Amino acid sequence: MNLLPRLSGTDPALTVLRARSADQDPPPEQLAAVRERLGLEQGAFTHFAQWLGGLPRGDAGTSWVSGEPVLPQVADAFAVSLTLMSGALAVTIAVAALVCARTLHLGSRRRLRRTRAGTGAAVLAALPKFLLASLLATVCGVWLGWFPSSGWEGPRSMVLPALALGVPSGAMLGGLLDQALPAAFHEPWARTWHAFGFSPGLTARNALRRTLPGVLPQLLPTVVALVGGAVAVEKIFNIPGLGRLALDAAMTQDLPPLQTATLVLVLLGIVVGMLLQALRHVLLGPALRDGALPALHAPALPRRRSLLPVAVLCAAALLALVVAGLLRDPLYVDTAARLLPPSAAHPLGTDPLGRDLLARLGHGALRTAGVALAVTAVCAVTGLLLGMSARVGLGLTEVVSTLPAVLAGLLTTAVTGPSVWGAACAVCLVGWTPYAAQTAALLEQERASGHMLASILFGADRWYLLRRHLLPAVLPAVLRNALLRLPTTVLVLASLGFLGLGEQPPTPEWGRLLSENQPYAELAPWTVLGPACALVLLSVLAVSGAASGRNRSRRRMA
Repeated sequence: MNLLPRLSGTDPALTVLRARSADQDPPPEQLAAVRERLGLEQGAFTHFAQWLGGLPRGDAGTSWVSGEPVLPQVADAFAVSLTLMSGALAVTIAVAALVCARTLHLGSRRRLRRTRAGTGAAVLAALPKFLLASLLATVCGVWLGWFPSSGWEGPRSMVLPALALGVPSGAMLGGLLDQALPAAFHEPWARTWHAFGFSPGLTARNALRRTLPGVLPQLLPTVVALVGGAVAVEKIFNIPGLGRLALDAAMTQDLPPLQTATLVLVLLGIVVGMLLQALRHVLLGPALRDGALPALHAPALPRRRSLLPVAVLCAAALLALVVAGLLRDPLYVDTAARLLPPSAAHPLGTDPLGRDLLARLGHGALRTAGVALAVTAVCAVTGLLLGMSARVGLGLTEVVSTLPAVLAGLLTTAVTGPSVWGAACAVCLVGWTPYAAQTAALLEQERASGHMLASILFGADRWYLLRRHLLPAVLPAVLRNALLRLPTTVLVLASLGFLGLGEQPPTPEWGRLLSENQPYAELAPWTVLGPACALVLLSVLAVSGAASGRNRSRRRMA
């Protein structure tokens, strides 16, 4: 990581001086003194070896900007982040219990008719955490004054951040449980227990234990999302946590705290993964571990209502906003029209500089969508190639899947500086893992098929098998997955832009719009409501489009 400033072509001494005194043009003598004081002439590998050798002694170096020891800063920030994540985990469990409570109640009494987590829960699961945090801070913190909207001064300060992190994660986990529970209630043991008059509560608890092992592997991405989302949430609520420390260090290229915080976040993901595996091992028990019981299979239930009309409606609304905004100038500044409310001349109002928000929203959508399309294509191709190289891709996929996109964005920013292409590279670094996992699974299934075995027996060579069997089995599914993930990629890029890691002013970008206008939420709420509503529409589009795609896949398989 000590190579990052050198790879970026920037002078670390200049960056440190600017962070300390905001001096844009320091004299050469001052730069030379900073280089000598920090020991920058020793080289990147020497710095890294010194930092690594100091860790066992409890020495993580000193901050280049503040000059204070790094380890106490990281320890204090980690304590704050761990407290926040504990509260978020409690909210996650509570929301998950609420989402699947109806299925548990009806299933234990043999009155289950269909599986449904609810469209509302699905939308909450897809909401970006930075967007929910901004809405909670504005509505519950600023307008209503129920809880503090900034700072870390006691238990009340943890309520809104924990809700922002826990509600989407709980909705995701609860939706997965809600979809898996009906299969457990339709297994022979559940029907037998009901016939013998066992209590519904006992049946529900055992069905939950039967279902949890299959859902726990999906909890690791949820925890990874908690870690990544905490960076934005800590910034919004001004919480002195580990994510905020890493973000500030990345923006100033203060490498000692950045690499220490990164190490702690990566170790946290590894420890959580090990704990989840141990918990799954305990829940399975010897019977399920030895394969004595079959895997869960969804029962034949009535078909759910299609969400395709919802997707079409959201797409039409977004398209109308974008087209209307593209007809306006997003960079025109009118200081006499600062913070004007929505009107016929400015349908979404104006920002603090008097620029038309509808114009900036439309042009920002076009630019963000173009970058997201390029990122999705790169991720799909990379995932396809690595998924087909099982020996290389398998272990790499498991490791990279635990890395939040925000953390990758912090590291990329230390190389390239804040830019739209730096954010795109960050998403590409971690965004290929779903495609690689899907490709590997499809290839394994295709290699075991009868028609491919027949082709091998008839003497087909490797290129024939690749051209006629493997690629036709993989490419359509990967392409559909890429199209369904395109709105999600837009949301991830928006979250990086919100943190200041993406597009820079004055170019419009959705996350940047929300970040720039957030300080004016109390005085001019329309400045944040426009970008927020657009992101909500995009979230609903992503959820409904993915649900429609899954329903079509199930119908084809049937």
